[in-house]
Amino acid sequence: MTDLNDSRTSAIVIGAGPIGLETAIRLTQRKIDYLHIEAGQIGQIIADFPPLTQFFSSNERISIAGVPIPSATQAKCRREEYLAYLRAVADQFDLLIKTYERVIDIHQSTGGFTLHTGKRNGESHTYQTRNIILATGGTASPRALNIPGDDLPHVTHDLGDIHQYWRERVLIIGGKNSAVESAIRCHYAGAEVTISYRGSEFSPRIKYWLRPELDMLIKKGAIDMHFNTIPTRITPTHVTLASTKDDRPGATVELEADRVLAMIGYRADMSLCRMLGVELNGEAEVPTFHEETMETNVPGVYVAGTASAGTQSGFQVYIENSHIHADRIARAIAGEAPPPPPKPVILAES
Repeated sequence: MTDLNDSRTSAIVIGAGPIGLETAIRLTQRKIDYLHIEAGQIGQIIADFPPLTQFFSSNERISIAGVPIPSATQAKCRREEYLAYLRAVADQFDLLIKTYERVIDIHQSTGGFTLHTGKRNGESHTYQTRNIILATGGTASPRALNIPGDDLPHVTHDLGDIHQYWRERVLIIGGKNSAVESAIRCHYAGAEVTISYRGSEFSPRIKYWLRPELDMLIKKGAIDMHFNTIPTRITPTHVTLASTKDDRPGATVELEADRVLAMIGYRADMSLCRMLGVELNGEAEVPTFHEETMETNVPGVYVAGTASAGTQSGFQVYIENSHIHADRIARAIAGEAPPPPPKPVILAES
């Protein structure tokens, strides 16, 4: 397709994660003229994973547009392999994606919608379209601890390069996959690891290959575990944990920590929905949409992928059960009948 700049198109896709790319492919296959805008690089949400993170889902479940993910070992994809796959798919379908271009403003206008964007080099652009597809993901920013000291420089929400934790006292806050994987990796990198989790046990959806190893490390004392605790204060040298148990009101413990990893989840950025007048429901800000078409209460505005679920605390919408969104949206814009309902996705770990 040709490069459309400061012009009108039938559709604009915002977000170039896996489902955003799959939606663009479905539009391309129907010869619908569209523009694709991404604030970062394609697959940016995946790129933000820690190095060598392995997917929970098997490869056939996270492949897009019918293109298989090659694997010599049939192992689940790691971050780097999946990013290489997404680049290859974008090349295969010759997708035109305006990367590192952020939507600054978006509003309804005559005949559709007007977008104003800004690029990292300072350029600004204006586009008009009849349809907007929001595939902006669900992990735009980390959840805040909202306690004294949570803005100190040694407090982070991303694991990053594991080498930095060698011989450091690392406190990890959380009890789901990111916290568990970070704890194990930090331990084997030579860190002294402590975990604080508000629950009485870990999430039942921990990756099945991680749970036995974590249990073993805790049992032998290699990782110090504090269930039923929450952090209440962070200083440059210590963290205060308070008990969440009813029979221990006011009980606290002080732990030394050189690093604090707050692995407590992320929030979706629903600001574009708000700009467009999409109805958002509850604290999670789940957009209102028609399931057969993914069209919201604002005609011509669609949601795809995890953006359709707002901020999730326990993920129920993810890559493998969002493929149908791309087909629903493309069919709706093309004036075709909705696709048949997909078969329910059965999680191997459930």
